[in-house]
Amino acid sequence: MTLFGALHLSRRPAAAFAVIGLFWGAFAAHVPVFKARLAVGDGAFGLLMLGTGVGLVSAMWLAPMLDRRLGAAALPVASVLFIAMFWTPAVAGTPAVFFAALLALGMASGLTDVVMNTRVAEMEAAGGKPLMNANHGVFSLAYAAAALASGWAREGGVGAAAVFAALMLLCLPLALSSRQAVGAAGREAVPGKAGLLAPVLLCGAVVLIAFMTEATVETWSALHIERTLSGSAAQGAAGPAVLGLTMAFGRFSGQSVAARFDDAAVMLGGVVLAVLGVVLVAAGQGVAVAYLGFGAMGLGVSVIGPIGLAMVARMVPDDRRAAAISRVAVIGFAGFFVAPVIMGQISERVGLQLAFGFFAGLLLLVVPLLGAIRRRLHAG
Repeated sequence: MTLFGALHLSRRPAAAFAVIGLFWGAFAAHVPVFKARLAVGDGAFGLLMLGTGVGLVSAMWLAPMLDRRLGAAALPVASVLFIAMFWTPAVAGTPAVFFAALLALGMASGLTDVVMNTRVAEMEAAGGKPLMNANHGVFSLAYAAAALASGWAREGGVGAAAVFAALMLLCLPLALSSRQAVGAAGREAVPGKAGLLAPVLLCGAVVLIAFMTEATVETWSALHIERTLSGSAAQGAAGPAVLGLTMAFGRFSGQSVAARFDDAAVMLGGVVLAVLGVVLVAAGQGVAVAYLGFGAMGLGVSVIGPIGLAMVARMVPDDRRAAAISRVAVIGFAGFFVAPVIMGQISERVGLQLAFGFFAGLLLLVVPLLGAIRRRLHAG
């Protein structure tokens, strides 16, 4: 299936992926603004970012229940709830209020994320065609566009509140168009595949590492460019934008690559490229080198998370798919909960460049995890 065919087929859940990407891209570009307003250090800011992770993890345990209760309406309802929270970090004037805002955003984002990934996995199972990379590519493209637009808005003196209000108006029609029928659960439990624990832990660990690496760039790249490398606001916003653009390219390309090559080979190539990117960021002394490193990280990481989610969907029965994806998402999105804290604490002691370098070693752990996943898939 072509990229455009995949996007047309999954256009309804793809609208929710766009909503998620637009908000978090704008948020990443405004991190220096938020941090300056709160007047906190790197370590304290990293701890405040825990609010997002706590909210995500809390909501993802509730997502399967929401999905069962609301059915086709679950995705637009979750998306609208998320949009209703967009304005909160822009008006938070104290650390406590900012933490509460991120907690609410994390919960609404987590609900949306699980349901939209479940819809795509159901469509993949029904049609036998890969769709996950294309939809995650929509997220990345929306993320990059929002980060760039937010950087230009900051350069032009537009306040954060106005930017996020505009995003709310833009995203509401997308949320309302995301209603997607629930796929039928027809596959019987297969011996050796019925248990959730091993598939969830293995795939969850892979997605966790991918999302931790992604979260470091989303949260800290603009600050790294503006503070460590003395870049402008627009140059800083281009850091997460480069990540988003290269992740979009990687995921859209991965849509066709996944139809031709083994998932494990694609993921392994992604790990190698991402590690090279982290090394460039950690060792680079200029803005251009940082962009190159962030771009390599984006290309490499782009395929790891979607393939991990797709793999767990293939390792469990249909009637357990939403639960499995939810639990992998809980583990994976804990990366957005853990990574900012790790980055903040390491940066406080040795600087942002060496803090980025920590994630090169972390990415290499994907290799043995991938081997265990392959053995389980082939055994089933």
